[in-house]
Amino acid sequence: MGLSKRVQNFICVTFAAFLLMHSVLLVEATTQSELQERINQNQNQLNQISGQMDVLESQQEILDEQISDMNAELVNLYTSIDVLQDEITAKEQEIIAKEGEIEEAQAAYDEAKAEEEKQYNAMKLRIKFLYESGNDSYLQLLLSSESLGAALDRSEYIEAIYAYDRKMLTNFQTIKAQVAAMKVTLEEEKTTLEADKAVIEEEKKELVGQQDYLNSVLAQKKAESANYEAEIASAREQAKAFKAQIAADNKALEQLKEEERKRLLAQQGGTTKVASNPASAETVAAAQAIISSSGGSADGKNIASYACQFIGNPYVPGGTSLTNGADCSGFIFRVYADHGYKVPRTSYALRDVGTAVDLGSAQPGDIVCYEGHVAMYIGGGKIVHASTQKTGIKVSNVNYRPVLTVRRIVG
Repeated sequence: MGLSKRVQNFICVTFAAFLLMHSVLLVEATTQSELQERINQNQNQLNQISGQMDVLESQQEILDEQISDMNAELVNLYTSIDVLQDEITAKEQEIIAKEGEIEEAQAAYDEAKAEEEKQYNAMKLRIKFLYESGNDSYLQLLLSSESLGAALDRSEYIEAIYAYDRKMLTNFQTIKAQVAAMKVTLEEEKTTLEADKAVIEEEKKELVGQQDYLNSVLAQKKAESANYEAEIASAREQAKAFKAQIAADNKALEQLKEEERKRLLAQQGGTTKVASNPASAETVAAAQAIISSSGGSADGKNIASYACQFIGNPYVPGGTSLTNGADCSGFIFRVYADHGYKVPRTSYALRDVGTAVDLGSAQPGDIVCYEGHVAMYIGGGKIVHASTQKTGIKVSNVNYRPVLTVRRIVG
């Protein structure tokens, strides 16, 4: 997880204050030392801004991941809420259907009850008639029969009426009891459906609450991300200004150095000091042979071969001329510039250019960095470099000093 909101706000506020306090140094510089000091100060501040930008961008990446996770969680919540709503709708339909069944059962119950009462009342009337007529009437009914068979038939008929009354009354009572029991069952089923619906609605309510909370947090995270974007954009503008000023100062510094060199040449009567032991054609040819026999890319070999053409030319502090003289980083700077590559001008900055490779994997054209010095690898464990004012541009063993890093620009 990312930093807390409190810490995130602290980073943004601190960085904003940092940008205000560290504006590009524009104090007038007229000497090489003043220019170099200003370049160093601006470079340090540029490095600090870059570090702060890394922190901000890292925090923004964390926020963006959190936003992405929240969006995915919201999608799941929306889906779950829709599913629950469908279940609620289905339960409501079941409840409506159950209420219809209950109404039908109630109607059947009412009908059975009415029939029971009707049958009961009819039976009561017949019983009342016989009771009020007395046993004599019943006996007279039998004696008035034309024959014994007719009397028996009339007796059986009366018994059949009684049996029918009892049977019908029992049937209606049974139907009424069954319908009443069914109604109770339907009522219980309806109660269960309503309870199920209430549980689902409560689950939906909880999910909607989570959805509202996530939407609130998501809006907050998006606002924080936008704030980081604004801070990063401001930092980029500051970094751009520092880079522009550093480039302008480097150009001015080169101009001052060139003017100083011309002034010294004028004092010496327009003559240049050449290396005491200018390179022979054999020395250059030997270096070219090492390059040809080594592995690596064609571009790297071409750059290394080009660099070896200037073996024997002078070392000039601050210089970038391959013919009139260059220092170690100026030599590397100019060789690559002549091939369309822009690399840093200082040996310190060259430590971070390109891609780092192991010394054992070095190829012609790679930059070999030492403490306060740089060279170009040509293969076979050899380097070409602007060595010293005494020896100029020469070939040396790559391990003549401890190697800090090897950087690859091409290939």
